[in-house]
Amino acid sequence: MAEKKAYPLRISAPVLDAVQHWADDELRSLNAQIEYLLRDALRKAGRLKPPPTEAIEDDPQ
Repeated sequence: MAEKKAYPLRISAPVLDAVQHWADDELRSLNAQIEYLLRDALRKAGRLKPPPTEAIEDDPQ
């Protein structure tokens, strides 16, 4: 798992309230929701490599 770093974030109250409501709907913490949204945007923009997957062994049959 990647190291987590703290980062202060300034965000407008209406945006924060909307993200908090979204997080509540998805049963995530506000922090987890912000990280989820950032990861999703980075993946869609091609700026974040997908997480490594475990090697799939060939079926010997």
